[in-house]
Amino acid sequence: MTSQQPLPADDFSIYYVLAECTDPYDTPPGNEASENQSHFQGVTGLRNLGNTCYMNAILQCLCSISPLVEYFLSGKYITALQKDCSEVATAFAYVMTDMWLGDSDCVSPEIFRSALGNLYPAFMKKTQQDAQEFLIYVLNELHEALKKYHRRRSCEKGSVPRCCRKAIANETSIITRLFEGQLNYSVTCLTCENCTYKNEVFTVLSLPIPSEAQCSLQDCLQCFFQQDTLTWNNRIHCSFCETKQETAVRASISKAPKTVIFHLKRFDILGTMKRKLRTNIHYPLTNLDLTPYICPIFRKHSKYNLCAVVNHFGDLDGGHYTAFCKNSVTHAWYSFDDTRVSEIPDTSVQTATAYLLFYSCQPFSIPTQKCKS
Repeated sequence: MTSQQPLPADDFSIYYVLAECTDPYDTPPGNEASENQSHFQGVTGLRNLGNTCYMNAILQCLCSISPLVEYFLSGKYITALQKDCSEVATAFAYVMTDMWLGDSDCVSPEIFRSALGNLYPAFMKKTQQDAQEFLIYVLNELHEALKKYHRRRSCEKGSVPRCCRKAIANETSIITRLFEGQLNYSVTCLTCENCTYKNEVFTVLSLPIPSEAQCSLQDCLQCFFQQDTLTWNNRIHCSFCETKQETAVRASISKAPKTVIFHLKRFDILGTMKRKLRTNIHYPLTNLDLTPYICPIFRKHSKYNLCAVVNHFGDLDGGHYTAFCKNSVTHAWYSFDDTRVSEIPDTSVQTATAYLLFYSCQPFSIPTQKCKS
């Protein structure tokens, strides 16, 4: 019945409803409740340093991904650190350690913001930033600090079709191993039918939203992966026809990441006009099937489970970010709103404010801190 009601002009109304329904860890009613309350590993709030809710939401999501947590808590990152760009990764490790192994209900991410702000001064300003852009900066800097060089054969020829061959990567890191995927674009000239292929690496997939009322994540995926015809000024030069021709382009996934991040393109800019799409997008908590979009020979891990969500409330030029994360110790979902932390039921994870979705094809496991031998 709610889908028939007009969409709210301001989705802060959803935020207020969620806030009223939570029982925050950082504001217990009294000393007795504080003493009886258990502090679970990884269930830690982050202080807002002045419009840094975007950073807090991203840090909560990254610090809920078990393989990444274990990599840093075990100390494996230390041997991979590049000496000339280690500050961001080291600061990230300190924050993650405080969140997982500390005793405080909330910690300050100041050391991490300072390390990243030295490279990107915009993040030191007390102004709102886009969480998706911040995420990309963080993943790039962690990769640069932890990458290793590898010499690899120009393999995967022979039995592997040209359309499904993976690009040869000579730099790998925990970031590429967990988050990096590859898109393959088939480009077909509609005049001579010659087909060429182009590979493109991604860490975040930005999905269009095909409806202003409501739709599903599968609708967004189908819209992204549907065949597109390029005409008029968008025509592509065909090497066989030796001129620009109308072209059909279709994307598929030739390498599926272990953790796939979807960016829902809610912010729409047309010239000087700005607006936010408040579409209620339905996304599954378990068994997201990416089989239709993955090249057939690489469909080993095509079912994904949701592990984290970044929510955005408000408008394009402002607003507020929060995160929902599934804890690998308790297997429960938690809402993170800066220092305000609360357990939420599975039914509350689906909201109309989702902006970033983190899905993993790996089972949830408890990160362990390995002892040094």
